[in-house]
Amino acid sequence: MCRNIVPLHNFEPAATDDECHDAALQFVRKISGMTKPAKVNQAAFDRAVEEIAHATRHLLDDLVSPTPPKNREEEAAKRQARSADRYEALRAFQEQKKAARAAS
Repeated sequence: MCRNIVPLHNFEPAATDDECHDAALQFVRKISGMTKPAKVNQAAFDRAVEEIAHATRHLLDDLVSPTPPKNREEEAAKRQARSADRYEALRAFQEQKKAARAAS
């Protein structure tokens, strides 16, 4: 699944309608394979985003969790740390690859 789609359930404060829309937009972009649809497809694209955002809002409203809500800032910091680790590992790999090419 797309890394830009983040969990929205069990947060304090609860997910906003804008966050549901943004997640729906990312989902539709991913499954359609297009970030900006042609004019002929725009209505279908927009309708899909709105329907998925609506379903997402209902899902989040109906879900129940036995655990206390998570803190948004703490979870965002964890996501940023994981991302930094991934990019650092990628950077280190690219440097090793470059060094190996230079050595040969």
